[in-house]
Amino acid sequence: MIEVYRDPVYDGATDPRVVIDTDGLWWMFYTQRRASLDDAGPGVSWIHGSRIGVATSRDGVGWTYDGTLEPTASDLVLEPGPPPAEVDRTHWAPEVVWDGSRWRMYLTEIDGIPDRWPGFVREIVEYVSDDLRRWERRGPLALSSDRVIDAAVARTPDGLWRLWYKDEAADSVTMVASSPDLQEWSLDGVAIGGRPHEGPTVFELGGFWWMIVDEWRGMGVYRSDDGIGWTRQGGEDAVILADVPGEGHGNHGAHVHHREDLWFYFFGSAEAAPVHAETGENRRATVYRLRLDVEAGELTVRRSKAPR
Repeated sequence: MIEVYRDPVYDGATDPRVVIDTDGLWWMFYTQRRASLDDAGPGVSWIHGSRIGVATSRDGVGWTYDGTLEPTASDLVLEPGPPPAEVDRTHWAPEVVWDGSRWRMYLTEIDGIPDRWPGFVREIVEYVSDDLRRWERRGPLALSSDRVIDAAVARTPDGLWRLWYKDEAADSVTMVASSPDLQEWSLDGVAIGGRPHEGPTVFELGGFWWMIVDEWRGMGVYRSDDGIGWTRQGGEDAVILADVPGEGHGNHGAHVHHREDLWFYFFGSAEAAPVHAETGENRRATVYRLRLDVEAGELTVRRSKAPR
């Protein structure tokens, strides 16, 4: 694996989602945590108050910071430079997919800048775009609770679109909804239960469907023949990316297909980073990438290599 990106504003790039446009330009959308600020506010305020950072690349390895997605009356617009010093809404964990004619983003939005975890509404909001720069707001999705985050969207072999997400009100497991047209969604219940987790990403590789979830100790891996029923790889305690550079394990990532390769981008604690003055925490994060393969029906991690 290689380190590919650190946010130049707050040094807190997390929850990366990478897509490749029709001109071959790689785009990274990520949660821009305010990790470098010693005065971001009490408690977990520094994890909130974030915008969506945007970076671009010609090869998926060397990235240039392009700015943040800033809200207007009804849109999100890519603006160069750092975000405003003060914001009134938190944006997290963008999921970006191509629906065959345009781009769609499923974004976690939270009112205000919470300083603690309980008691704040979290919703998944849909946006659409033709160019990845300006996003028209469609509105929040009616899902299983008002504490939903971390969307993942894919079209499964039965022709339906499915949206997987973390429901904090359901013991932080992965729920799923389905839609024939990305307009009306049906709630289909629990997709992945068990121990609490977050940040699902779903993709097809090697003749199977795969879901990777963040368990805060490494990543749980699930396999499916149809994108509907899931079986855990390696048993309940098995994880991948339990040991990465920095401080421990990999966190919340997402995939991108490029030619015959599947690359996985995720974040981890930044190595040799300044700690927070008051708490002594290493809050700073860096984005890594590696290649995933399938061998004998199991998802395996490969060393990164130069793009072809």
